Amino acid sequence: MKEQREHHPPSWAQRFVEWYCKPGLVEDLTGDLHECFERNVQSMGPRRAKLIYIIDAFKFFRSYTVRSSLFVNLFTNRIMIGSYVKTSGRNIMRNKLFSFINILGLAISMSVGLLLIAFVLDLRSYDRFHKNGERIYRITNVLTSKSEDGGKFASTSIKTGRLIREKVTGIEEVAIMRNDFSGDAKVGDNILPIKGFWAEPSFFRIFTFPMVEGNAATALKDPYSVVLTETAARKLFGNQAAVGKTVKIDTLAYQVTGIMKDVPFFSHISFEALVSLSTAEQINKGDNHFAAWTNMWSNSVYILPSENADMAAIRSQLNALAREENLAEENTKIQLELLPLYNIVVGESLRQSEGGPGFTGPHMPPVVLWILGGLAFVVILSACFNYTNLSIARAMRRIKEIGLRKAIGAGKSQVRLQFLAEAVMISLAALLLSFLLFLVLRPVLINMAPEMQRTVKLNLTPSMVAAFIVFSVAVGIIAGFLPAIFFSKVSPMSAFGNVSSVKMFKHLTLRRSLVVIQYTVTLIFITTTAVGYVQYKNILAFDLGFKTANILNINMQDNKPDVLMKELSEMPEVTALSRSLITTGVGNAWGGNMKYKDSRDSVLVMTNHIDENYLPLHDYKLLAGGNFVARPVTAQAVGEVIVNQQVLKRFNIGGNNPEKAIGEQITLNGRKMTIVGVMQDFHYGKVENLIGPVAFTFWTPEDRAIISAKIQSSDMPATVARIESIWKKIDRVHPFMAEFYDKAIEDAYSEFSTMIKIIGFLSFLAISIASMGLFGMVVFTTETRLKEIGIRKVMGASDGNLIYLLSRGFLLLLSVSALIALPVTYFFFKIVVLRNFPYHTPVQVPELFVGLLTVLLIAFIMIGSQTLKAARSNPVAVLKSE
Repeated sequence: MKEQREHHPPSWAQRFVEWYCKPGLVEDLTGDLHECFERNVQSMGPRRAKLIYIIDAFKFFRSYTVRSSLFVNLFTNRIMIGSYVKTSGRNIMRNKLFSFINILGLAISMSVGLLLIAFVLDLRSYDRFHKNGERIYRITNVLTSKSEDGGKFASTSIKTGRLIREKVTGIEEVAIMRNDFSGDAKVGDNILPIKGFWAEPSFFRIFTFPMVEGNAATALKDPYSVVLTETAARKLFGNQAAVGKTVKIDTLAYQVTGIMKDVPFFSHISFEALVSLSTAEQINKGDNHFAAWTNMWSNSVYILPSENADMAAIRSQLNALAREENLAEENTKIQLELLPLYNIVVGESLRQSEGGPGFTGPHMPPVVLWILGGLAFVVILSACFNYTNLSIARAMRRIKEIGLRKAIGAGKSQVRLQFLAEAVMISLAALLLSFLLFLVLRPVLINMAPEMQRTVKLNLTPSMVAAFIVFSVAVGIIAGFLPAIFFSKVSPMSAFGNVSSVKMFKHLTLRRSLVVIQYTVTLIFITTTAVGYVQYKNILAFDLGFKTANILNINMQDNKPDVLMKELSEMPEVTALSRSLITTGVGNAWGGNMKYKDSRDSVLVMTNHIDENYLPLHDYKLLAGGNFVARPVTAQAVGEVIVNQQVLKRFNIGGNNPEKAIGEQITLNGRKMTIVGVMQDFHYGKVENLIGPVAFTFWTPEDRAIISAKIQSSDMPATVARIESIWKKIDRVHPFMAEFYDKAIEDAYSEFSTMIKIIGFLSFLAISIASMGLFGMVVFTTETRLKEIGIRKVMGASDGNLIYLLSRGFLLLLSVSALIALPVTYFFFKIVVLRNFPYHTPVQVPELFVGLLTVLLIAFIMIGSQTLKAARSNPVAVLKSE
């Protein structure tokens, strides 16, 4: 719920009532509607009150309330609109080529708009099924820490939820959730890997997840209680009743206390099971850190404020609660904030802490939607420019029509409506074609990236269809606006004047200005795609400081790696094997606090747990020291560490001399360790991240494992298939999760790749639309200059001279576009984009000019084909009537 404020009915509905209502009734009617609205706000909330107000505004549209002249005006307008439609239809059919260019250009550009509308509507559909969605908030943490990387997190602590329940007034319900529940659920011979949350009974009182069986009020009350989704229950129990039965998850037995409907697709949290939070509390009974104020990494808290609650007062209480708890913390300060449920998916970007898909859920920053919307708008505007250009270019053919209309009494508004109606008709015709393109492009967009498949469906809904129609009408109005204004200003006296004298800029006519803008945008699109693609390829080929070629990373999924490693070692194609905790260089991170001699000076270092084969397999460069000597089998026994150059630089160990650093002791996560090796700096994270301090410690059987297998094979797919068959013998439950290192790096930059694909697609559309517009302009120009061409041919002009004469104006406009677009693209990448990539390669001249050459080639084909046709025409046939 939003903060208390004065609510008003929809202003457009008020104006609608005032427009149709009789002057003598309007004051009483609007007053009564306002009184009903205020009562409904108190009893039903502002959203439903506004909806009822709109319905009532239309219900009172009756014969006894409507102005007497209104029906006459509506009837007259209906006749006029019919006349506009007929006239517009005739003009469209009379100019088939130009109508085809306009309809096709608008359809291509509008298909992008339809995709964007469907995308935004899907994102806005998230969590709308919750009954109290407007009043639900998630607690977020703003962390400030001396020893850890701070920021704004989607998670918080269990203690936060408990304190809010105890101390904060104005809260109806509080739900605490913990996200680290996962395991293999077993019922008889059925085994199902399952993920979910630890949750409280209040979870079902805040969120609307209907129960099929069981009591929602008590299902999550007792320890070792589990609620399954319908799909999970069916996989485990088949068609048998599940409530009251026992399911074994890993080593613990849980009683099924409820079956709920499957989580809807458009939910920011997804799960297959909910386990009572009291179970986690029992398991972690002796762990004081479990419910600590600073243990904010695996929990989330949702609140449901009371109706008409003062949100400012709640925020004030949260601030006071945080200040009180922060007094006991020396190095860490946490601030509590409220995030509305509807702003989770489309809203501020938050850092993800520990958890998997379904914890923080899908997310799309608003800035990305604005960028995509801006790009789509530019493409649509390009098609609108085509319409404007061709409409004004054909002005000489319609100027007499306009002069005659005005001479017999037509006003400016009627002329404007005529041309707007024509534009809207063309736009609606384009909508039919663009909808077919939408159906073709929809699966392409969804399959463009794995994240897209988990985020949107783009299925048609009534609201989406309505939005498409409104969008089409809006595009028609935008496209027809300038021609409507242009033609409405023509006076009967100047109906045979020089129309092309209309100026937008000092030395360019309106049509030339639009062509320059259109091709400038097209060139920016194409050069951006070319430069972005080259930068993307450079990132994939960037020297990370270690080798990744032909290395297959296999996720053991909590299985012990020994059996699989033994099997793999017997394969001749596998030349080397190693074990590690995580895969570096792709955005994964595992950190710890490191100290040197000063106990008060600590820094967050990125870590990985590796075995003795990891460094040589990946060809890491050791500057001093060597590999691990000891082979500990428990984490407590680990006493050796290998660090990179940044660790020496941060603590000035050995005067930054790798040789002198060997044998020095550091403290990592509270344990003393000896430096046995110093590595050359490498990219632990992505290329856009600066290289920071990194420490490698020895992998132990207590750690999760990723096996790295170096493969040398002439048939990689067959080798991988053989490894997968070995996996299925070891683990029949979990799917084989393996990926080549180079593919993992490529996937790590999938967002960048997706953006390049989108911009490249828009570039293709932009150049297609601009080329169609240029084609139409060239056709019109050559048609209007046929007699001039005939006279010049009679006077001895060659085909080459005529082609140059007809094309030089267009080529000059393209040159002006290039002079604007190329510097804009260059500085955009240099100042905006590449600043986020400290290790980027400079933008090269060929990357900029490849787009220009492409546009010039297409434009030359368009211009040359038509001008050559006109130049080769028979002057006798052209001039025979003169």
